[in-house]
Amino acid sequence: MRISSRALRGRPPVVLLAVLAAVLTLPSIPAEARAGGGAPVARSGEPGPAGGGSVTSLPLTGGRLPAGRTAQRFDLLGVGWDGPARALAGGTVRVRTRDAATGVWTGWHELETDGEDGPDGPDAGADATRAAVGRAPRGATAPLWTGPSDGVAVEVTPGPAGPPPGLRVELVDPGEGVRSAGPRSTAAGPVDGERADGERADGGRRTAHHQAPRPEIVTRAGWGADESIREPDFQYTGPVRAVFVHHTATTTEYACSDAPRLVRAIYQYHVQSNGWRDIGYNFLVDRCGTVYEGRAGGTDLPVHGAHTLGFNTDTAGVAAIGTFVTDLPPADLLTGVARIAAWKLGLTEQDAAGSTRLVSGSDGSLYPAGTGAVFRAVSGHRDAFNTECPGDALYPKLPELRAEAARLQGR
Repeated sequence: MRISSRALRGRPPVVLLAVLAAVLTLPSIPAEARAGGGAPVARSGEPGPAGGGSVTSLPLTGGRLPAGRTAQRFDLLGVGWDGPARALAGGTVRVRTRDAATGVWTGWHELETDGEDGPDGPDAGADATRAAVGRAPRGATAPLWTGPSDGVAVEVTPGPAGPPPGLRVELVDPGEGVRSAGPRSTAAGPVDGERADGERADGGRRTAHHQAPRPEIVTRAGWGADESIREPDFQYTGPVRAVFVHHTATTTEYACSDAPRLVRAIYQYHVQSNGWRDIGYNFLVDRCGTVYEGRAGGTDLPVHGAHTLGFNTDTAGVAAIGTFVTDLPPADLLTGVARIAAWKLGLTEQDAAGSTRLVSGSDGSLYPAGTGAVFRAVSGHRDAFNTECPGDALYPKLPELRAEAARLQGR
């Protein structure tokens, strides 16, 4: 994912907001279906015993929302619209938020609008969801982790095509998570990569080469996923032959105990704001090296993700939680990424230090649809798409990450 935000210091605002004499307090937000505009709308899945969280939409009138307090507290936000991602190409989106504990407003941050086609997300048709359940993919900025907040201001300056319809700011409250019996899993799901229908993910062969130990993985139940909001079925691809490394472009400075909240917020944004069937990444890794299960369907199975436009087929996406453009990735995080990459590739006998040929599924990638390209078995997102991801500080670490993954595979 490309970097989602950057502080804009010393830069005059694109659109001047009127100075408010008093803090605006928004009315209570009704729980109802998405509206075309006008009223705040709250969307949430069936709340779990410990609280499943919610996503609240606030319509942007004239492309802006004056600074004011909200009735809904949130930890992550983004701006969405009806229509394709390219509808806001050439435009800018700026936000500032109010800290719920101190009442202090942040400076302005610019959100990544993703231009023509988002760098991560579903390939055409591969992740299409039913409009009948309100999950048709929509345009949206990359998300911004704000931490506990209770106020927001938004300025949207449209591109040459003008403002897209249905502009709204999406406020995500990750809740306390759905309570589960056990937070972690140390054993594989279906035995040796066998699917529920009995078909083996590796084409019927028991893997014998390039195997690595399975790392401890925090399951979806462990990080409190509300399973009622995602699509109930699973999609599978061919055997995984490459792992693409990403960063989530969210905050880098977080307590590892807060990582489940970050994962839940990203999940809710991907599903309820972007309209995807599930979270896009197959795995996420926090700064302490803890690995989290991403998209549902089986950690040892080739679940079709939505992480690298054009190359979601026969690959897995692993996201480092944070923004690693200038911030160096912690050593524990790199170790966690190497461990999950080594194990996942080993399930299909793929050498973590090797290379593989993949075929592009989208003209939006660096390679036209149908074009073959050779990738390292452990590649960075920018190898397949014109993006900063996984950041200028993380991308140069990939050679040593590959070497560690290969070592874990016994090379």
